[in-house]
Amino acid sequence: MKRAALALAVCAGLSLTGCFSFKRSAPKPGLTYVGSKPVVLQARLVGNVLMVETKWDKFGPYHFIIDTGSSVTLVSPDLAARYSRGEVPPEDEPRVQVRSAEGAKVLLRPVTLKSIQLGSARFEEAPALIYDCTDLTSQFGVPIDGVLGFPLFRKVVLTLDYPHERVILRSKLAEDDLPAEALLFSNPDKTPIIDIRLGGRGLVALIDSGSSEAFEINPAGLDPKFLSGPVDGPVVNTLAGDRPSRVGRIDGVIHVGTLDVANPLAEVTDELSSIGGGFLRHFIVTFDQEHDEAFLQRDSPDEVSIPALRGTGMSFRKTPAYWKVVGVMPGSPAAEAGVGVGDLVSRINGEPVAGWGPRRAERLTEGASSVQFTFIEGTRESVKTLKVVDLVP
Repeated sequence: MKRAALALAVCAGLSLTGCFSFKRSAPKPGLTYVGSKPVVLQARLVGNVLMVETKWDKFGPYHFIIDTGSSVTLVSPDLAARYSRGEVPPEDEPRVQVRSAEGAKVLLRPVTLKSIQLGSARFEEAPALIYDCTDLTSQFGVPIDGVLGFPLFRKVVLTLDYPHERVILRSKLAEDDLPAEALLFSNPDKTPIIDIRLGGRGLVALIDSGSSEAFEINPAGLDPKFLSGPVDGPVVNTLAGDRPSRVGRIDGVIHVGTLDVANPLAEVTDELSSIGGGFLRHFIVTFDQEHDEAFLQRDSPDEVSIPALRGTGMSFRKTPAYWKVVGVMPGSPAAEAGVGVGDLVSRINGEPVAGWGPRRAERLTEGASSVQFTFIEGTRESVKTLKVVDLVP
């Protein structure tokens, strides 16, 4: 998965966890039951990431992130305890090493789930890793029970319908009803890595629905030019810990199949390049793993453009009582006002931060010219009004 952090509200929107892969080959999925009719699941688009809600027992509803950039499925300890095949491995049992998109390694306990249900679709004997989803829960504003990785959908056709905020599962695609031109991916692990171009130079990129960014570009061998930046961007909290980001607006065109994106905003990375929710949100995206194909379908004739990175320059880690500043962008309104890492925000525009969910915070920075923050200073509160600007135009 591509990042799990709150660079939200006053910086750039939600960043999710990094795409994760096994040190060894990804596990094969278990038994999958979909049926002859499409299974349509309503979803929420939060920070360019789709979250689905499903209920199949008295303990639900359950909330899952769909992450095509992850080669593993992550589930909360509670879900693992409830649906594991046999006992959940004890704390001292050997763990599986996984690697994040940023190259960091963490150890997680493996588990096999008797069943995961998405609507009427059922996935049995599903391999997963146990992960504490507390941070994801705080960022999305609802209890997150897991992150569903790409291999879980090996035996179904997966459609992420961003414009209509829904997820569709089908047993197969009709040959005479293909949704768009196919983007081919083919590797032993069936990871959705496709060929794209930056100007006249080719590169490969992961289609990563777990990322909120539009593009992450590894500049090695490309020597990209920038219209703006790259500059130090939001601090991102990944599954393996906090890390800074570098963001700029590319002077050039990224070609994804027959689609052209002129001068996109992109994060600079030294890992695999990727295409994330900031771009995918304009499309209905379909994955057919049986034939190693992905399809991008769009109803609007308008060109896809990637908006400016907009905010006051602060990155947060969210708790119900306060938001803790984990990063301040140099030269931003927050930096000029003397905000520092570790400062605590209790109110936004006079309202306790508990009332500010991710979507509401996104809308605030999209349209506001300034935001009033109340900071906790010992036993007192102080108010600072910060301008909302284009941090990277």
